[in-house]
Amino acid sequence: MAAEQDAEGRAAARPLLTDLYQATMALGYWRAGRAQDQAEFELFFRRCPFGGAFALAAGLRDCVRFLRTFRLRDADVQFLASVLPPDTDPAFFEHLRALDCSGVTVRALPEGSLAFPGVPLLQVSGPLLVVQLLETPLLCLVSYASLIATNAARLRLIAGPEKRLLEMGLRRAQGPDGGLTASTYSYLGGFDGSSNVLAGQLRGVPVAGTLAHSFVTSFLGTEVPPDPMLAPAAGQGPTVDLAASVETWLERVCAHLGLGVQEPHRGERAAFVAYALAFPRAFQGLLDTYSVRRSGLPNFLAVALALEGLGYQAVGVRLDSGDLLQQAQEIRGVFRTVAAQFRVPWLESVPITVSNSIDEEELARLAQKGSEVNGIGIGTSVVTCPRQPSLGCVYKLVSVGGQPRMKLTEDPEKQTLPGSKAAFRLLGSNGSLLMDVLQLAEEPPPQAGQELRVWPRGAQESCTVRPAHVEPLLRLWVQQGQLCEPLPSLAESRAFAQLSLSRLSPAHRRLEQPELYQVALSEKLQALVDKLSASSPRESPMVGAA
Repeated sequence: MAAEQDAEGRAAARPLLTDLYQATMALGYWRAGRAQDQAEFELFFRRCPFGGAFALAAGLRDCVRFLRTFRLRDADVQFLASVLPPDTDPAFFEHLRALDCSGVTVRALPEGSLAFPGVPLLQVSGPLLVVQLLETPLLCLVSYASLIATNAARLRLIAGPEKRLLEMGLRRAQGPDGGLTASTYSYLGGFDGSSNVLAGQLRGVPVAGTLAHSFVTSFLGTEVPPDPMLAPAAGQGPTVDLAASVETWLERVCAHLGLGVQEPHRGERAAFVAYALAFPRAFQGLLDTYSVRRSGLPNFLAVALALEGLGYQAVGVRLDSGDLLQQAQEIRGVFRTVAAQFRVPWLESVPITVSNSIDEEELARLAQKGSEVNGIGIGTSVVTCPRQPSLGCVYKLVSVGGQPRMKLTEDPEKQTLPGSKAAFRLLGSNGSLLMDVLQLAEEPPPQAGQELRVWPRGAQESCTVRPAHVEPLLRLWVQQGQLCEPLPSLAESRAFAQLSLSRLSPAHRRLEQPELYQVALSEKLQALVDKLSASSPRESPMVGAA
């Protein structure tokens, strides 16, 4: 398979990003003469994350890139030789050197799809040895990406469609790869952008950022800008000494706010002037370095009004401490009075952005009716998924040589569903989601308007359903190593994710104690499960056990 040369492709996982037991099993398969046996695995999760009723599928793009670049280099093979038994047949390592994914086929949910327990996110088929080696890296690429996308989707549902959400958790992320993944898939899940510049370069995520408290505290107010002159936005007319204009405006602003002109911090004002000279068309004030009401706000207003006199408009303010909701409401009130006092209408609607360890509960407070918050920066709570740090995806063998395989265990939840399968989403006449159905691949697909008997997972009896519409869920993306259709862009997957979420019923979209979405088996698949369960040996109680 041809390796992709674009910048994003360089971020793909490497073949040795895996568990050692994948290599030991590969040697076992090869020694048993089974390396080329055709096998199929399914990658899925058993429970929806965060106590919710849905997940978003993500990571497919990374998986396809990984498959298209999969090749063990000499250094990789040499390292495996150093950790496998010294008497391993050298012919095995020659086999590894020749491996690629030209015999691998992948069916998967499109990125941004709603996903539910037991429904495969990926189906991977091909030579047994190769598809076994793919287990750990594919799990790594899909599990965290889907968890992040789902977490971001929950935060977007809480915030509502109007609030601007910015992911800014790179400094809190679990390493650089975790940071890049979090920035990428929080965007897919519904965030508007990220502070992560690498995510912008490699993945096309919109990036945003302004200034930190260190920029503000670095100024004392005694600094003299090397060039304080600023030309009008229209490009015509004399330049103006911005620092001097700000001092003039400060007197007027302080008089309006009932403050002494000496109260706003000089260093903070100098920092704002420096930033405005660098970014006159994108000036934004960080208000809480010292005192919001007595310093940050009047200093910001003085600079914003001085810029307005030259035809520029400030783009916003940010708060990073204190009662964010209350402060935002107070600031909006000041903006309205100042806008009226100085006849600057646009100042009323200057965006207010907040940040500071915002979790789901605080986000709900900031998103309530009457909030004056326009944008919200979230770091730790999106990139670390503190409510549930792992999605718990698994990768299970379902067939070898066309024969179904099933894992039976003392824990019913860990039993697998045998055989190569197809998956369908059944919808009502109004487009509502009824249930997902898994069936054996050789079965004819369900038909709209026809009654279908199914076995809901966990139920003791079957039921019938008559769907008005039927949607196949798993699409063929890679066939025998060849990409079957172009992968959607990240922005397209993001739009699809929002469309997918809009189709959930309120009961399933509810984030606390939601109604669980039904996944059911066809009668033929249920019969196969019953047959294999009955024919497998059961463990008898141990002699002498109580």
